[in-house]
This record gives sequence, structure tokens and C-alpha cells, in this order.
Amino acid sequence: MKTNFDFDQIPETGWCPGCGNFAILKVIKEALDELNIDPQKLVISAGIGQAAKTSQYINSNCFNGLHGRALPVATGIKASNPDLIVVAEGGDGDMYGEGGNHFIHAIRRNIDIVNIVHNNMVYGLTLGQASPTSRKEFKTPLQIDGVFSEPFNPIAVAISLGASFVARAFSGDMKQMKEILKEAVNHKGYALVDIFHPCVSFNKINNFKWFKDNTYYLNENYDNTDKMEALKKAFETDKFPLGVIYSNGKNKTFEENLIAYKNDKRPLYKREVDLEKIEKLLN
Repeated sequence: MKTNFDFDQIPETGWCPGCGNFAILKVIKEALDELNIDPQKLVISAGIGQAAKTSQYINSNCFNGLHGRALPVATGIKASNPDLIVVAEGGDGDMYGEGGNHFIHAIRRNIDIVNIVHNNMVYGLTLGQASPTSRKEFKTPLQIDGVFSEPFNPIAVAISLGASFVARAFSGDMKQMKEILKEAVNHKGYALVDIFHPCVSFNKINNFKWFKDNTYYLNENYDNTDKMEALKKAFETDKFPLGVIYSNGKNKTFEENLIAYKNDKRPLYKREVDLEKIEKLLN
């Protein structure tokens, strides 16, 4: 069903032809549209990178900050106005590398945001260095003998730290990706959506066919509320599971735990300002 809202933006994208970001951008806009989300009530927080440019191509509020800093900004936005729908969005290097510390603590706080990560297992903006999720033996212009570090496992980290929603999608399956994103937006609490997608310019190994051959969908009998079973799935690497791997909405969100909202649910900007108290504080 078409809504009255329009998430399309005019600017020309800066991505290579065939990049998986195109599919992700299209599906994000379609998911928001089908959920009847008002663009004025949506804020997308992003850092630096090819994936982080996505926020600039969506007709809504956005904040582009420093590399790896999408999550603390998203936290501040949500804390100051819990009525907003807040999305923190970026690539695997941006979120898991430069932003790795913020990633850990955003999960612990259970902020009511959607964390979308474009995971192509390489740094695309800076011309092909290994990212935290690059596979072992992957050769780059910098890692000329191949990657020797253990790949970062965002799914396992998120589940072990108590993330309330953890999912993985594949940009090559836009229908399933859209359903996962819609479920993440509707979820109350921190929601991670790690999206596999190809980088056609700098990762010739983990291409479209590789992701298709090395992933599978969780079946309908899978219980995504079982944390230990979800952890087992998180460590599967011969073939990576796709779908909602873990979901638990029982814990209070970061905003619900803030003293500022204990007796007054109004966002901070709607409250009267006591100038005398502010002056006293500043002094």
C-alpha cells in the first residue's frame, strides 16, 4: 500500500555500478514507506564510508558525523526525544572497527534504535583494506600476504551482550531483507541488522555468488527466543544463517531507565526551561 510519504532523494549516488548498497537503499525506503513512517519523525545517524552515504539519499532527517560515531549520536538523539524513530547506519568498518567500542555499549544500554550495518567484508571508501569482518587469507593492497586476524563476529558479540534483536540479511534477496528490516523497526529496543552485500570493486572473493552459496535461511521451526541456540547459530561459518537469529523484547530500553522520563514522558524539547537554574549550572 502506497503512503503519503516520499523517501526518495534526488542527489546522484557515489557508488560503483553493481554495489550492494543500491539494493539496501531501495529496500530501506520501501520498508519505511510500507510501515507508514513519517520522514519528519525519522532520524538516520551515520559516520563515514560508502555505506554511511545512504543517509544522504533518503528524504528524512540525518546526521553525518565522524568515522565510527553513528551510535553515540543516535543514543543522544533518542535520549532527548524518545518519540523519534532513530536508525544508526554504516559499514562493517565504520560500525565494528572505528565504532567497535560504541557498538558494544549501545547493545548493553538497549537503546531503542535500529542499527543497520552494510557488511561487505572490506573497506570500500579507502580502496580495499581488510575490515574487521574480512575472512582469513583475504589479500588486499595492504594485507599483501593475506589477513591473519580472526574475523570479528558481530552476531555472537551482540547476542552474548544481551542485544534484544539480532538479525542478518543478504542484499541479494530484497524481499527477505525488507521483512527483516520492517521487523527491526517495529521492535522495541536495540535491533542489529547485519546485511551481507558485495563490494564489486575491492572484494573479488566475497561476491554475490559467494554470499548466495555460503548462506542459508533459518527454517520456520527455529526458536529465535532461545539465547543458547542463537549463539550456536552465530558461530556457524561454513554457511552463515540468515533471518532473525535472536529476539527478546523483555528488558527495559535505555530511555525507559532514564530518570528524566520517570515522572514525565514528554521529550526534553517540549518542557519549560528554568533560566535561573541554567544560569546557576553554567556559573
